[in-house]
Amino acid sequence: MKQAVSKAKPAHSLWRANVSNAYASTPLEAHVTTEVVIIGGGYSGLSTALHLAQQDVDVQVIEAHSIGFGGSGRNVGLVNAGLWVPPDQVEAQLGHHAGHTLNQALAAAPDLVFKLIEEHQIDCQPVRNGTLHCANNSAGLADLKRRLSQQQKRHAPVQLLDASTAQTRTGSSQFTGALFDPRAGTIQPLGYAFGLAHAAVAAGAHIYTQSPALSYQHNGNQWCVTTAKGSIKANRLILATNAYDFNLAATPRHTPVHFCQFATQPLSKQQRSGILPQGEGCWDTAQVMSSFRLDNEGRLIIGGVGCVEDAGKQTHVNWAHRQLKALFPQVTDYQFQYVWSGCIAMTPDHLPKIAHIGPQAISLYGYSGRGIGPATVLGKAAAQWAMGADPASLPVAITLPKADHFSPIKAHYYNTGARLAHWFGRRLGR
Repeated sequence: MKQAVSKAKPAHSLWRANVSNAYASTPLEAHVTTEVVIIGGGYSGLSTALHLAQQDVDVQVIEAHSIGFGGSGRNVGLVNAGLWVPPDQVEAQLGHHAGHTLNQALAAAPDLVFKLIEEHQIDCQPVRNGTLHCANNSAGLADLKRRLSQQQKRHAPVQLLDASTAQTRTGSSQFTGALFDPRAGTIQPLGYAFGLAHAAVAAGAHIYTQSPALSYQHNGNQWCVTTAKGSIKANRLILATNAYDFNLAATPRHTPVHFCQFATQPLSKQQRSGILPQGEGCWDTAQVMSSFRLDNEGRLIIGGVGCVEDAGKQTHVNWAHRQLKALFPQVTDYQFQYVWSGCIAMTPDHLPKIAHIGPQAISLYGYSGRGIGPATVLGKAAAQWAMGADPASLPVAITLPKADHFSPIKAHYYNTGARLAHWFGRRLGR
């Protein structure tokens, strides 16, 4: 079997290589006064900016690097309905009313994402053919049955596929069943971020890239955000950096978990024959979860927990080759042209947060691996908050941020655990 890894830098992902609607702007080099300032140019900040600008609210966005530099440009591209956490558990953790509100809002998240894509003609390879949550074994299938029951109570149009149907739909013999969700779909995730930026600017927002926030503070009347060559004074502040908050948060509020991906060259028609013939995006029920999908040019993209920007890279690369061989043994002549990883913000309860961080200031974070839909929804909610909406109308309550003092330990556990799982898989021939 031909197995080669290109010399492409990990951070240079497939999404950045083949994006067709790139957005670029100049750094902030002035002193500006505005109504709302947003720190972070990912889905959360861009959705907020777009929805504010559409209501003629003056809004300024600063991004430390380029648009979609963080998780918004590095994720799998699955537009899912809901969270990893099953809806019954969401309601148990938040209480019935608050949990029901969040479940309803995020069940409709794909509707909002694909509506924005259509409304603004965002060039991001949208395919709304659903997703498949694939069971690796009998325990995984039992979990899918529990999830099916909870979704059916909420009248979600999900369907449990038997082993034969799941194998036909995925093109792999490795699964004992799959939960199909027709509400969901796939996109080119960085293209979606760029499209939101273009739409926000067209509506009147101002975006400055390569402008890291050095500090933000409240002077008693306004917020002042400073950068290397400029500053922004604003009545309201929204911190939308999620997992890429670096030194902006005084104490850790989430655990950083890395997820890596490996994209082949475009497969030949013969190679991809039978692989995901209906174009769903997929992930499995394994304890160390993995994902797989095709892009619009027929590249097979394998993903799993782990970082390829540290000493564990080769372990994860070896795992990806084994995973591809196990799932699709018919693909025998390929190479990984793109290898990259991104960071997920995992909160202790795995639920997204809108946190109060000061007078007229909030922070959006904690999507725990479900960034596209929830970040878009919470961005819209943040815009409503900035325009004076009743906080009770938001999909999640505004709460005080809770420090996650065990974040470094948990980060080590997740990332080392993924490396060990992928390493032992090699030793066991998996």
